[in-house]
Amino acid sequence: MSSRRPERVLIVPIFIPNQGCPHQCIFCDQEKITDQSAPPAGPAYIKQIIHTALNSKDFFYKKRREIAFYGGTFTGLGAGKISELLSAVTPFIDQGLFQSIRISTRPDEIDDERLEMIRSLGVTTIELGVQSMDDNVLMLSRRGHTSEHTTDAVGLLKKHGFKIGIQLMPGLPGDSGSGFADTVEKVVNLAPDFTRLYPALVIKGTALARFYDNGRYTPLTLEQAIEICRDSCLRLEGQGISVIRIGLMSSPSLLEDGQILAGPWHTAFGFLVRSSIFLKGIRRMLPKPGEADMIGLRLRERDIPLLRGYRNQGVNKVEEVIKSKIIYIKGDDSVLEGEVEVDFIHRPFNLNN
Repeated sequence: MSSRRPERVLIVPIFIPNQGCPHQCIFCDQEKITDQSAPPAGPAYIKQIIHTALNSKDFFYKKRREIAFYGGTFTGLGAGKISELLSAVTPFIDQGLFQSIRISTRPDEIDDERLEMIRSLGVTTIELGVQSMDDNVLMLSRRGHTSEHTTDAVGLLKKHGFKIGIQLMPGLPGDSGSGFADTVEKVVNLAPDFTRLYPALVIKGTALARFYDNGRYTPLTLEQAIEICRDSCLRLEGQGISVIRIGLMSSPSLLEDGQILAGPWHTAFGFLVRSSIFLKGIRRMLPKPGEADMIGLRLRERDIPLLRGYRNQGVNKVEEVIKSKIIYIKGDDSVLEGEVEVDFIHRPFNLNN
């Protein structure tokens, strides 16, 4: 069901901000995003993070657990550094505490030799920072790779048997709603295992911030970003491609006043999108405007937050569309997931019923 966030494994992240990257993209400030400006990660640092995770109360409740290297271009680190970092993790895999390792990298920083090496050291999942499949958007964002690099990279990853993730960023310079829909369609054709959607934000100190200050860049509004991500999720998940995250994960430094200058930032952005998906899905089940003065809604208990939306905004939207007052919302697990049953209420109405 596209309105529901897919179940995920427990991922213990190890951040390597900008390490291995050939340059810095216009939107990027990994130190603020990850809240880390520490020296490059090494074995001692990795073991410290893992031991902290092992001592957390929820660690053993997850059947599947992974170590993930995020924030840089992992395969651009060089063979020696790659081996050092992965070798610090493999003892924990050998003990059965983790099942696998995932990394993130650029589409133009992989080849057969590097893939064979990291596969032998426990990496099973690779996420590609694709951002767009539009070469003009990639050029304006100073990504340094093309859509062809992505297509070739996915082919290589499938050849070597990796699970594949693709990270996408709607709202970059030169992009549009229809343009991003084309990107999503090309990603569907590549058939990765999962995707992430990170709408572009204007972060202080980045090149994108200078473009914004100079009037050369207009970010997406929150409403535009929700709509684009909603339609993208429906298309991707409709083709069996999970969307495992929607919206940038926050960090204390990123949330400091003045760090996010503009763009569709919201602490509950992913929930806003999932709620929008749910509301779009039930629209055909609701009465038409003028068909009822008052209604009650019954739906599965776990779907109620999606209907209500952030601070009850979902209920307000439904009432605005159908021109009816929602008198009650009840949990009813006999209703199918993702659906609602409508009770038409006739005056007089007894609230105790």
